[in-house]
Amino acid sequence: MQIVLPPEVEALVQRQITSGKYQNAIAVILAGIKLLEQQEDIYQGRLQDLQEEARIGWEASERGEVVDGSAAMAQIRANVRSLPPQASRYGVSDEA
Repeated sequence: MQIVLPPEVEALVQRQITSGKYQNAIAVILAGIKLLEQQEDIYQGRLQDLQEEARIGWEASERGEVVDGSAAMAQIRANVRSLPPQASRYGVSDEA
C-alpha cells in the first residue's frame, strides 16, 4: 500500500522522528494507529455503558421510579461540587 501524506502530516511525522521518539515513519504511523484503536475501544466501551444506563433509566421510568428534574439537577450539581479540583480539567463543571 502506498500512502501520500499531506505536507503538514509529513512534517509532523518528521518532527517525531527528529525528536528521537521514533526511528522511522512506519513507527510513527503505527503509534498513531495504535492510539486510534485505543480511542475506538474507549468510545465503544463508553457507548455500551451509556446504552446500559439508558436502559436502566427507561426500565425505572416504566416502573414509575422517576425523579423531578429540578431535584435531579440539584443533586447533580451537589455531586459535581464534591468532585476533587482536578475534575474541572476534564470539562466537569457545576454550571448548567
